[in-house]
Amino acid sequence: MEKVLIVDDDKGIQKQLKWSLSDYSPILAGDREAAIAAVRRHEPKVVTLDLGLPPDAANASEGLKALEEILAIAPHTKVIVITGNEDRTNALKAVSAGAYDFYQKPIDAEVINVIISRALTLATIESENRSMRAVTDSNIGIIGNSEAIERLRTMVKRIAPTNITALLLGESGTGKEVTAKAVHLASDRVNKPFIAINCASIPENLLESELFGFEKGAFTGAHKTTKGKIECAEGGTLFLDEIGDMPFNLQAKLLRFLQEKVVERLGGREEIPVNVRVVCATNQNLEEMVANKEFREDLFYRVSEITLNIPPLRDRDEDVLILAQYFLQLYATEYKSNAKSFSEDAIGAIKGHKWPGNIRELQNKVKSSVVMCTGVQVTAFDLGFFDHAESNSAYELSLNLRTVREQAESIAIQKAYALSEGNMSKAAELLGITRPTLYSLIEKYELNINS
Repeated sequence: MEKVLIVDDDKGIQKQLKWSLSDYSPILAGDREAAIAAVRRHEPKVVTLDLGLPPDAANASEGLKALEEILAIAPHTKVIVITGNEDRTNALKAVSAGAYDFYQKPIDAEVINVIISRALTLATIESENRSMRAVTDSNIGIIGNSEAIERLRTMVKRIAPTNITALLLGESGTGKEVTAKAVHLASDRVNKPFIAINCASIPENLLESELFGFEKGAFTGAHKTTKGKIECAEGGTLFLDEIGDMPFNLQAKLLRFLQEKVVERLGGREEIPVNVRVVCATNQNLEEMVANKEFREDLFYRVSEITLNIPPLRDRDEDVLILAQYFLQLYATEYKSNAKSFSEDAIGAIKGHKWPGNIRELQNKVKSSVVMCTGVQVTAFDLGFFDHAESNSAYELSLNLRTVREQAESIAIQKAYALSEGNMSKAAELLGITRPTLYSLIEKYELNINS
């Protein structure tokens, strides 16, 4: 349970607030010194502070001094000042000095709970944003604070200055290419090219020419000499994704390149020296493939001079909200959306989901939610977690048939827009309407969609 510090010398108010905040873990303090000690020991995200503290309970001087000291120790703490009706001037002074909000007595349990809940949500998101900024600013794009990610970052930084060939292992969507780029960014090759090629996405008969290039006339359609991806990565880093899908007959040629640091273009006889750092990745078990004669053993040992395991998102509980907030900011900017944060039901849904598709699934969920969102907060409904959506959601249907139709059409349009990745022609096709009709509906419902 979240800790909330209650600073008040009135035992009756303390008892009332403690009862009102039964959903939290209340900590009590009766004066400034006890409050400062509690802040140091418990590090609460939220503090309720009565300005009239002893030994000057009749004035606000002691309370304002307590506020100043709390924010000096823990500047991100959300301090809610509690005052009497006649003390509005000092309450506003406290807000100017850095208090989050003020609340005037008498205490209303429902209202104070809403204020504290919002303060806690904001404090949590701000904390995650600070962590995210610290991570992205200083750790070459690998986002997260979990122990598994810290280990991965450490390994990346250790191998980056070397030319050792690294093999990245992990499930689909865990961020293997991001990790490969991190190796490149942390190396002295950072100002040279980073070239990525997916061995599974290119037909077998084209992969060799993509990697090694070809001379003019090497085959039908080879009208000019063309460099391959390996040559294009000269001085930089070559990322071979899904190395386990590389055709067996091409593996020998790749092995020669890794050993000799030379390439021969198709149709050519010249050995071209190359200076390229290689990082490979796969979600397959290469050792089993070696045993089944599906992957060359000598190539396996050559590409796995060091192995880095990329953890699945389900093993990174601490990182899920950090990543979600990162993607929210990214896509809110891209789509010019007003979405700035996640609602409580959205946070619960994000934390509760197992993310079988890993970071890629999270990224796509947040991307579509930004398109679906009509306010400043992304809800569980926006994310597609209908079971988690609050009953008082903005999308809750009324019994008015016209309202039902408008809500259904708005949701369908935004969903189609998200699925078509912003392509208005595809969105119209999905909806079974023409583009002019789609534009007309977007204008009618004042949807926050940018084509």
